[in-house]
Amino acid sequence: MLGQQLGHTLQQAVDSQSRGRKLKKVTAEYADTPGAVHNMAGPNGYSIASNWFTQRMAQLLVANAITGRQLAVFLYVAGGQKLGTGITEYTQQEITDGLNELAVAQPGTRKVSRPTVNRAVNRLCEIGWLEHAGNGRIRLNVHLWFSGNSTAQREVLAEITRSLPPDADPAEHFPNQIGPPLIHHQEEFDLDLGDLETQAPARSRRRTG
Repeated sequence: MLGQQLGHTLQQAVDSQSRGRKLKKVTAEYADTPGAVHNMAGPNGYSIASNWFTQRMAQLLVANAITGRQLAVFLYVAGGQKLGTGITEYTQQEITDGLNELAVAQPGTRKVSRPTVNRAVNRLCEIGWLEHAGNGRIRLNVHLWFSGNSTAQREVLAEITRSLPPDADPAEHFPNQIGPPLIHHQEEFDLDLGDLETQAPARSRRRTG
């Protein structure tokens, strides 16, 4: 239809100047739009991560404010979330087996144990990176890491807010308690960083990743 309409319109314009010549061909070229899907390795799709949080993870690791095992558990869980939900349905044994997948092929390599995974999950829940979501499920802090579009993210956040007590301030609850205004929020829960530790800025009412 577009070709017919376009050709008819152009033919009218050409007829007035072409001295009887007939328009024979109209060509259209297409280019990828900026909204096209990224080309990512692997069959599991991709997630969107906060750049602030990505750098924060690296800083916490260097400062010994989070262990390598805790970070490994978080990253494995983040990569396994179901699209548009922020939820992973891995059991702790599945997380353990998944993390050890390459280690089992390397004799002498230290593997992660299920009790270590259990402690890491509990620790990550304490600092607001993860949340127990019932029935063995784990919810990621979708301000920090999310697989899905912005509409799905807003729906997840709205669902979490609806689950809070009527008099609760969402800013004080998961997943809103982490973000740049509380730069050292995570360190307060971990090791004594000595002169690396600074006083956190005055707490604001809205704090998101």
